[in-house]
Amino acid sequence: MATFPISVLGFGDNVVDKYEHIQTMYPGGNAVNFAVFAKKLGVERSAYMGIFGSDAEAEHVIASLEDEGIELQRCQQVLGVNGAARVTVDETGDRIFLGSNEGGIRGDMRYVIDRFAAEYVRGFNLVHSGNYCFTERELPKIKAAGVPISFDFSDDSTDEYFEQIAPFVTYAFMSMGDASLEDIKSKLEWVKALGPQIVCASRGSKGSVAYDGENFYEQGIKPVAPEDLKDAMAAGDSLLTAFLVTYLSKQKAGEGGADAIRESLDFAASFAAETCKVEGSWGHPLVYES
Repeated sequence: MATFPISVLGFGDNVVDKYEHIQTMYPGGNAVNFAVFAKKLGVERSAYMGIFGSDAEAEHVIASLEDEGIELQRCQQVLGVNGAARVTVDETGDRIFLGSNEGGIRGDMRYVIDRFAAEYVRGFNLVHSGNYCFTERELPKIKAAGVPISFDFSDDSTDEYFEQIAPFVTYAFMSMGDASLEDIKSKLEWVKALGPQIVCASRGSKGSVAYDGENFYEQGIKPVAPEDLKDAMAAGDSLLTAFLVTYLSKQKAGEGGADAIRESLDFAASFAAETCKVEGSWGHPLVYES
């Protein structure tokens, strides 16, 4: 029996993160990370839907996802380079971004949800996507299919972008690590007014803040011992995944409301801390030649 009796779909980006200081690449990407973390948490069904390239990087991501038990049946593979990012990590475990190929072939074409893909999407309790997924045009189709959408906005998301995307989103996430608590609460109120049910801002080492239109919920981080800290690359992705999986399961059991949000945030902080103890987003290293 599944720990969390829900089905989820990550829709959008997949990349390899190339750690240049150790010449090792790891699979990642917001939508992929969501699917993998949900699977690790114990959901009934976890799938990824997106576009892969045809190079060795793509094959490594595909093989890693298959190894993790992620459903890939609606993915597409096309001739071209896969998405790749160049990164390194500082002594605190924080990622230093060095550059990317802008999604590779995925940045040159779009995944179109046709009637058959729409029917597939209807089989899930939630679809997750994000700012770098190139999925914006498909969000209205997912909402029309009656499936809730979670969306991870980014530092690059302009007010206009929020106004365009947020009305289709049920659960909105963003990173606001350098902002004051007052500015964060103001931003959350503004985004909430655009349509989402719950909005949440991660604050790095300061934890996170969520807002449901009535209350703000502040959650601190769960400390990780320095000797255990490996990589904070996917801390934000693991946080939002654990929150969503927990909260949706509580909703399904008739346990929504303020207590469910608080308990889900607390569990998410614990899961994110555990993620920081793993090299890469979720392991699967592969040494590459430069």
